[in-house]
Amino acid sequence: MRILHLLASPFWSGPAENVALLALAQRQAGHEVTVAVDRRRTKVEAEEPAVPRFQTLGLLDTGGLELSVKSPPWSVWRDLRRLRQRHLDVVHAHFTHDHLIARWAKPRGAVLIRSVHAPRSLRSSLPRADAYTVPAATDVSRLAGRRVQVLSPLVDPRFRPPERRETLRTELGLTGSPLIGMVSTFQPSRRHSLGVAAFAQLRRTHPEARFVLVGDGALVEPVRQQVRELGLEERVTFAGYQQGDAFVRWLQALDEVWLLGLGNDWSGRAAAQARACGVRVVAVGEGALPALADVRVEQLTPEAVVAASLSQERAGVELPSNQRIAEDVLALYEQARSTG
Repeated sequence: MRILHLLASPFWSGPAENVALLALAQRQAGHEVTVAVDRRRTKVEAEEPAVPRFQTLGLLDTGGLELSVKSPPWSVWRDLRRLRQRHLDVVHAHFTHDHLIARWAKPRGAVLIRSVHAPRSLRSSLPRADAYTVPAATDVSRLAGRRVQVLSPLVDPRFRPPERRETLRTELGLTGSPLIGMVSTFQPSRRHSLGVAAFAQLRRTHPEARFVLVGDGALVEPVRQQVRELGLEERVTFAGYQQGDAFVRWLQALDEVWLLGLGNDWSGRAAAQARACGVRVVAVGEGALPALADVRVEQLTPEAVVAASLSQERAGVELPSNQRIAEDVLALYEQARSTG
């Protein structure tokens, strides 16, 4: 099949990595796959740009689509015309802007698939598509009467258990046990303040524990202030923003990761990455996290987080491989094509 993924974002964040891994797995299965991204917003100061990443992977589409929410009307019209002239079997849209462009300019004979990556997009005005994917099983019922399946997070092969975790911790300057982390942007939805409060309680029974906060964002300084007020400076490490192999190393070093909220992508990819590294996952019941976590936090309180952490529960189900996920999505394409 000739497959074009539409991703109207200039950032290598949110669902971008998941889209790239899906596209790679589809290409490995023998299909012709490219990804079109936002080409208008070229100056990306706060986050890593997507274009170089997709270009390095050999996935970047060269069909001339600008695909930006910042495009003026004449550029949107040009995108519509150029997409309509393409020879494709599948157009897979990932954001609302993509969906609208594809809805009105789907090439003749192609099917339109829409991936919904956050529940806020599941509204009555959601444009029609031939099939949909959602991040969690709880979202399926919201698309009743339509062809829909869950799109699980894909994981880069770099995420695997380290050969020598203790050596890795020494190299990163980390001491303490258990070594617990949070890996996310510092924003309200991620609940870092809840994590710090829970860690303070955990130290009452585990004084040698260490808390590692990987990421950056607007709330870094308020969280630092909370750490100081609780007298935790010596037991909390602010690792800053990490990417690529460096991020993998920080995640591999942990005993446990706390995922206390989601951002723009509700697939719970960080949980899948941690599980692949042999790291225990303690998570709240948002998005796909309940299906990926080792243990669920039942309430948004420090006591509930600590209780989940101390339970030592482990999930007994292995997560699906990238190849299996790609096969399921390709099967969805075929179903849409056979009845479209």
